[in-house]
Amino acid sequence: ISRTADLRVYHLGLRPGEITVGSPSRALTIASHLDVTPKPFQLSSERGFLTITGRYKGVPVSICSIGMGTPNTVAMDFFVREVRECLIGDMLTIRLGSCGGLIDVPVGTVVVPKACTVDIAVTRNVDYNFVNPPASNSSEKPYWISKPVFADPTFHDIVKSALNDSKPEGCTTKIVAGIVNASADSFYASQGRQTSFPDCNQTLIQQIIDSTEDVATLEMETHHLYHLAACWSAGRIAVNSAPLGTGPVMGEHAPTQRALAAPGTVIRAAAAQMIFASRTSQDFITPAQVQETEKWTGKGVLEALIRVELSDDRTHPVDGSVWETK
Repeated sequence: ISRTADLRVYHLGLRPGEITVGSPSRALTIASHLDVTPKPFQLSSERGFLTITGRYKGVPVSICSIGMGTPNTVAMDFFVREVRECLIGDMLTIRLGSCGGLIDVPVGTVVVPKACTVDIAVTRNVDYNFVNPPASNSSEKPYWISKPVFADPTFHDIVKSALNDSKPEGCTTKIVAGIVNASADSFYASQGRQTSFPDCNQTLIQQIIDSTEDVATLEMETHHLYHLAACWSAGRIAVNSAPLGTGPVMGEHAPTQRALAAPGTVIRAAAAQMIFASRTSQDFITPAQVQETEKWTGKGVLEALIRVELSDDRTHPVDGSVWETK
């Protein structure tokens, strides 16, 4: 992995002992639930990533804002790969983000996807002739839809339970679990939105729905999180990388001397997604709904993280890190 001379991963600007969500404002909302002691550590990297690390009910956790969308090889790829390289032991990660709804539920509904379809990846076929498309019976298609990749099933159920327990009394927001999510490689073309560009996507939404049973939501990030988690947990390759010669971010915490990203560790991934826009009714969530929903779902995902029991040999050491209590 690319590191600076003081062992910081290049894009997030983090190093061991300083260690999800799309928008910075959402990260700050979630961070409002963190313990006062130790004081949460906040780092903004030169590449636009915001990380807030602290404790929730005494348990070390981190919140990372990675921005939105794809190419998946950018934001989510940087996040999963570089955070994994900063950790000893297992990695538990939940994406709390927004999505569009393909089923008839109100905007504001919170979904917990069991699997992610496109990009299952919806991916635009860049070799397709969009300007002069071939006949409809051609084997060449403008978009590819992949097979599904799955969330950690136990973690999925924990997230659902924690969200239900965190929902304020009297809140009528629905929580829907066990659905399939589709991750597209763009906001417009690969999500079937019509613009002035020749995208050949008039039937894409129906193709997505027909491709996989229980498809209910559409966004741009979760598939790659689930994919990398599955790849890591199936087996890893030991690689030594020389540090880069420059340091984009400086910090005060000394790097650990223990082995990072050890063989036999796992990444357990799940997601909670708030439906901001309905593709059936064309309704859109209000700012007041966003603020209210982010508050309690942020608490819910933190509750889910601390409900997973890890033995001491599967956790990152706190000595010398920002999690250390003095």
